[in-house]
Amino acid sequence: MRILRIKVWPRMAVLASVWLWAAGASATDLAALCDGPPSQLLQAAAQASTEARAYWLDRQRIQWPGEARPNEPQTPRYMLYASSRGQLSLTLGGRVDGAELALALMPDTQPLPAALGERFKFIAPGARLRLADADVAKLPALLKGQVLLVRENASGAVQAFSALQTPGALDDAYADAAEAMNDWGVRLPGGQASSARFRLWAPTAQSVHVCLYAQGDKTPALASLPMQWQAASGSWTATAAVPGAAYYRYAVQVWVPGLGLVLNRVTDPYSVSLGANSQRSLIAELDEPRLKPPGWAASLQARPAPLRSASEMSVYELHVRDFSVGDASVPAALRGKYLAFTQPESRGMRHLRALAQAGLTDVHLLPVFDIATIPERGCKTPRVPKAAPDSPAQQAAVMALAGEDCFNWGYDPWHYSAPEGSYASDAAQGERRVLEFRQMVQALHQAGLRVGMDVVYNHTSAAGQDARSVLDRIVPGYYQRLDAKGAVEHSTCCANTATEHRMMAKLMSDSVLLWAREYGIDSFRFDLMAHQPRAVMEALQARLRQSLGREIQLMGEGWNFGEVANGARFVQASQLSLNGSGIATFSDRGRDAARGGNAGDSGLDLIRKQGWLNGLEGGSLLPTADLIRVGLAGSLRDYVMEDAQGRQVRLQDIAYGDQPAGYVSQPGEVVNYVENHDNQTLFDINVFKLPPSTSAEERARVQVLGLALTAFSQGVAYFHAGVDVLRSKSLDRNSYDSGDWFNRLDWTYRDNGFAAGLPPRADNEAQYSLMAPLLREAKIVKPRPQDIAWTRDAFRDLLRIRASSSLFRLASAEAVGQRLRFLNTGPTQNPRVMVARLDGQGEAGAGFKRLLYFINAAVSPQTLVLPEERGRAYLLHPVHLAPSAADRRPAASARYEASSGRFELPARSALVFVEN
Repeated sequence: MRILRIKVWPRMAVLASVWLWAAGASATDLAALCDGPPSQLLQAAAQASTEARAYWLDRQRIQWPGEARPNEPQTPRYMLYASSRGQLSLTLGGRVDGAELALALMPDTQPLPAALGERFKFIAPGARLRLADADVAKLPALLKGQVLLVRENASGAVQAFSALQTPGALDDAYADAAEAMNDWGVRLPGGQASSARFRLWAPTAQSVHVCLYAQGDKTPALASLPMQWQAASGSWTATAAVPGAAYYRYAVQVWVPGLGLVLNRVTDPYSVSLGANSQRSLIAELDEPRLKPPGWAASLQARPAPLRSASEMSVYELHVRDFSVGDASVPAALRGKYLAFTQPESRGMRHLRALAQAGLTDVHLLPVFDIATIPERGCKTPRVPKAAPDSPAQQAAVMALAGEDCFNWGYDPWHYSAPEGSYASDAAQGERRVLEFRQMVQALHQAGLRVGMDVVYNHTSAAGQDARSVLDRIVPGYYQRLDAKGAVEHSTCCANTATEHRMMAKLMSDSVLLWAREYGIDSFRFDLMAHQPRAVMEALQARLRQSLGREIQLMGEGWNFGEVANGARFVQASQLSLNGSGIATFSDRGRDAARGGNAGDSGLDLIRKQGWLNGLEGGSLLPTADLIRVGLAGSLRDYVMEDAQGRQVRLQDIAYGDQPAGYVSQPGEVVNYVENHDNQTLFDINVFKLPPSTSAEERARVQVLGLALTAFSQGVAYFHAGVDVLRSKSLDRNSYDSGDWFNRLDWTYRDNGFAAGLPPRADNEAQYSLMAPLLREAKIVKPRPQDIAWTRDAFRDLLRIRASSSLFRLASAEAVGQRLRFLNTGPTQNPRVMVARLDGQGEAGAGFKRLLYFINAAVSPQTLVLPEERGRAYLLHPVHLAPSAADRRPAASARYEASSGRFELPARSALVFVEN
């Protein structure tokens, strides 16, 4: 038996025994503590689960929604009953049994402090109660066990009862001290060979041990040691020498409401890396030399220069596995891995370098934190049969292994601050994922691209006692957002988190700072950001700026829905609530106007709800053209233009459903796009909406028009990887778990993925009758290699045009208002042609005295006479005139007649005239 030298902190008197494998201790005891299942019930609750309808507002105040005010006539008696081992038992009309402690509550008649009232504005009115001053000191013990709030009559008979939601009390009691600490997780003050220091926030735990292991999975524990309770912060700490120990996890004894006293064996929420399948946390600090690739520090100094403003960004959204899993120019062992990005001569990296040279600034990676839904060992690759373009056989083969294959988008966070292991060369070696992630960032920076991350702090992959639940097994009921009965909210898709709770907000803030500081991440995209408070996002923004001395761009989905909608719980980080913050949201205004319909369309609406790009006719065309202009103007609230009725209006006065079309204060606060990973690709939505007879060549032209709308819009330009090669997912509307087959990227530019079979049933079967005939038209619809190559090159030309002039990337609303003017507007406009003039005089980086762009969505050439543009010295943009220009039609047939202001435009074309 190996004896490990351990420094053990003085033991706190707690209910559980302390196991320690040292001289005289039992290996059986050690295994019982450290090597059992993820959760072990030590003592069951005396009775079934009780709804938590009452709230701790702070360490002293309680509110019970729906209960009568306690100061009314014939006031009942309100009591708190507590049991550290969950042995409370009660029935209506009976008395409470099993209580170790009973505390009488008093009416709280004083007005709530404003901040407290604002935080709990979402709960219904009801009895407000308070602990006696002398009893407040008992709160830490109360929070460590079962507590019930009981209304009883004078003789003690129970009239009503409820459990309590605890976050208000936990924040008030511990968050001031805990927020100030920055040593959560494991620290190695003297380097790897010295003692490791562990700190875990677990204020409701009755005891915590840290278990030490030689390997990341399967092997038995080497040792355990009890952790010391830190009463001020609600944390537990321990220090140990760790020779031979490389991994750890915690054994947390905690009361779990509705279940009982539980021993949870759980990894660290602050894990920086893990073993295979995330079973144990790596003992490491990220500044250790073994975790840094050669030249790491120098590469961070040589990264692409900071951007002048967020509106300088042009982003390519990319999935790590998609990027290389099908790229035969990458060594087989590296396909689908971080290290694929380190192969400079692979087809994929040549593609990214070409985009960077054309003007792309950023690659945004879909989730690369530790993901719960991708097996890190032994993932399987389905054998997809060769079948007809409209066959269900392909999807059947893919979905048969969907839970076991190597693919998922990854919006299933397990550990927020550790890299995903399935993308590492060896998931069992926790060091590899850190080192190789850094090598990926280093390679992208060397290619001239900044690196952004898609982060998902709005939910966890699991909650409760699920084996993949981390936060909720350490502090039950704190990190997740709960409904009025104490159940976890799931409006995001999964177990919602509550970043309005201070230690969840700190976890998010610490995690984002870690990625930016330790991995050189340049920007972040927040999934479902509107489920987070604006104040928390602004505090994060300020912290990043102060800590790093550089601007880290933040953007996210500002969709307003769920239990937080319309500011129900807090001012959200949503579209309509973020203006003026400098934090950007994705705009659905221009997206829907261009594509047609909206993301939720189904059935025949997929075909008949056309957009500006793909054939919209009739009375909706003029107002839709106005919405296209809203997008081109950056959705700025106060930008003024002539609308379809001939009125001078601010964009916020143009309707987008029941919302204002213009909603941001500055151009850097909007993300413009026509395609991202969600919903159908642009190519696929156009398969539904364009006439079936539309040729592959014409479909490529429509695709480029959509890309031009994004490239020419003020604000952040956001492009989905593969949109430039006509990417199709065979009409799949939600490919998050559709495998490599439906998410393919082909850097040989031969196949765009269309007609790969009917997409997976779960999200698409209701549309199969519409899809099958379209997929059978592959001979007409599916692009040829020359169509893919033309689209690729035309997109790069658009990037060159955007990069050529700061007029496409104006930094302020004032500049946009002064320099951008739309022409061809009002009731007599030609609504199929967007025309805008940008004034470059006095603008640094403008490159031209004046610039005039046209986007012609008409199926035929168009002629416009613009009298205000007579007498100018317009020439086609140099990119159009270059021998390498993809679209030769502007140089061949676009014309400007100075005497009349007449412009002739090729069909379905995007072009720019400039005046030097």
